[in-house]
Amino acid sequence: MTNEEFLKLAKRTVKYYTTEHLDKSDGEVDFCVYVVWSCKTLQNSKALLSTTLCDGMYYECTYNGDKDEMYFDAYKKFENRVIKH
Repeated sequence: MTNEEFLKLAKRTVKYYTTEHLDKSDGEVDFCVYVVWSCKTLQNSKALLSTTLCDGMYYECTYNGDKDEMYFDAYKKFENRVIKH
């Protein structure tokens, strides 16, 4: 799988997951999925993604080229603190 194919699959997966988990009483919600960071090493790829929704969610997709599998994780951001030392 090329990096472009992986990113397309990752975006499509996040779009589907997010749409599936929206509050159905809100009706149809328009949003975009974007890549925050990605890398490809040999046959493996990883990407961190988010959406334009203000829901605090971010997503991690990892492609295992040896097994031709993609792993998907969904996270909720609860807090962002500056820690000075």
